[in-house]
Amino acid sequence: MGHHEHEKMAAASLRVGVMTFSDTRSAADDKSGAILQEILKAGGHTIAAYEVVKEDPELMLASLQAWLSRPDLDAIVTTGGTGLTARDGTVEVARRLFSKELDGFGELFRMISYQQIGTAAMLSRATAGLASGKMLICLPGSSKAVRLAATRLILPQLPHMLWEIRRQTA
Repeated sequence: MGHHEHEKMAAASLRVGVMTFSDTRSAADDKSGAILQEILKAGGHTIAAYEVVKEDPELMLASLQAWLSRPDLDAIVTTGGTGLTARDGTVEVARRLFSKELDGFGELFRMISYQQIGTAAMLSRATAGLASGKMLICLPGSSKAVRLAATRLILPQLPHMLWEIRRQTA
């Protein structure tokens, strides 16, 4: 069976948690988190959880671990903390949780980002992976980057990703 058949068999609607990592944003002014939620809802998914978490590695880890243990979440998408500053630790935290990293996600994100912003795309460390039977996707904090990843990568493939995960463990 090819990937087109897999995509047809995948659940159309998933329960997704959106977590923003930021020292400067709150739920009231989290533009990227709001855009991500809007796109996921428009794609037929349910936002089952949303939170803004300070960029402290131990707090980020604890928050992600708590969500990964929730049976009402199929996937978690984070925004923020994927850059090069001293406070950007999302990728390092996520890698502690991944049982498998999905290298192609970051590679494709940087490729399509390059088409929009040129060589600055190489500064992104966006990534995704399997963590506790769920997809964990880590996006930059830029609203433009979130919109690009959500529309071009996440919406088209998230159900297929989860179908593959569940198929392997069923």
